[in-house]
Amino acid sequence: MSKGYLTTHVLDTAKGCPASGLTIHLYAIKGAGRELLASMTTNSDGRTDAPILPQGKCAVGVYELVFAVGDYHQAGGAEADAFLSDVPVRFRIADADQHYHVPLLLSPYGYSTYRGS
Repeated sequence: MSKGYLTTHVLDTAKGCPASGLTIHLYAIKGAGRELLASMTTNSDGRTDAPILPQGKCAVGVYELVFAVGDYHQAGGAEADAFLSDVPVRFRIADADQHYHVPLLLSPYGYSTYRGS
């Protein structure tokens, strides 16, 4: 059984706070297609209540997190024509025994991400 797992943390840099209530989908990339593995929503700290990919489910491969930032911004009162809709972050898990953390810093008009700890 693998010891690794996947987590995220979403911060709204425009508001200066965690992005609460943001939906996230995790996909495994399989050739030209993708398979939905999990869907979660961030809590009041901008994190999911459990790892997106828990220990024992982590495997070497290519994955994609899709953050529903458009819905999040609209729920927060942003205009319906917000610039960003979904933010996909595609990454590789090379060692299934490591912790992979993919934070997202977002605003209505931009975002950044990195491999965190």
